[in-house]
Amino acid sequence: MKKKQEIFYAKILLFGEYSVIYNSMGLIIPYSHFRGELAFMNKDRYTDLDFAKQSNNQLKNYAESLLLLEKSGNLNVQLDLPAFITDIKKGLYFESTIPQGYGLGSSAALVAAVYSRYAKNKIKSRKNIASDEILQLKSDFSEMEAFFHGTSSGVDPLNSYIKYPVLMKGKGQFETVGIPRTDNGKDNAIFLLNTGKSRKTGPLVQVFLEKSKDKYYQKAIKEELIPLNNHCINSLLDGNLNEFRIALKKISAFQLNYFKEMIPKSCLDLWGKGLNTDDYYLKLCGAGGGGFILGFTGEYDKVKQDISENGKTFIPVYRSNGK
Repeated sequence: MKKKQEIFYAKILLFGEYSVIYNSMGLIIPYSHFRGELAFMNKDRYTDLDFAKQSNNQLKNYAESLLLLEKSGNLNVQLDLPAFITDIKKGLYFESTIPQGYGLGSSAALVAAVYSRYAKNKIKSRKNIASDEILQLKSDFSEMEAFFHGTSSGVDPLNSYIKYPVLMKGKGQFETVGIPRTDNGKDNAIFLLNTGKSRKTGPLVQVFLEKSKDKYYQKAIKEELIPLNNHCINSLLDGNLNEFRIALKKISAFQLNYFKEMIPKSCLDLWGKGLNTDDYYLKLCGAGGGGFILGFTGEYDKVKQDISENGKTFIPVYRSNGK
């Protein structure tokens, strides 16, 4: 009997974009709508063969990079690289529906899958994982994902591997959390709005860092955005939706004012409309600049129709169905 392949999900950074650079809180959740798994090219699997070959070649380059790091003594995480390389020669690839360049962690899911299969003495994924194990996983994943981005915090693969929401408490503290499903009679929902274009995180972070050299801009981040961000996360985790919505609207307005370079022009009108009508609020999903925009609403059906009529793809992440 064939062993069932383990699936790894996309991730969504709900809160903490850019502000985590200044040690704010952050909240990242797994998103099972998009997923990936390691597989072998064979006659029993029906897939896009060109995609599979491209992925196999990417894994080959990835394994070679990890091998060089290991030989130079710069790879602390222990991986069975000979087995990884052997499997690549047999046609191993990463079957994935996670769009690349959209901020949903396509490389993170791949890294989590490789760790799960080839790590020696791997730390087991579970809900109540110890804080020291979380930090060790974060360190291991930081090394492993650097191949794809140059540098990596390791948080995205951590979330994909654990498969539970991860709270970044600031100053290097992390823990898994549960998000209450509060029902207050509204049709509450979190959704993604597809901008239709990919983006790269690095250049956008550089824009933010350059703008942060201005003392007034940095003051706004530290004294306005970070308290709002932290209050939003705490209110959500406490199930206080009224406080959550108040802080969320302020974050949306702040980002429209201070992060306009990160908001695609095609989304500016919708962003402002949400703030004016209070039907929904939009915010960045990660670095912004493209990919997906995050939305929050208490009027699911109405907002879905409104956004669809504006030519945008509406993808639900969570719906309370409180009617």
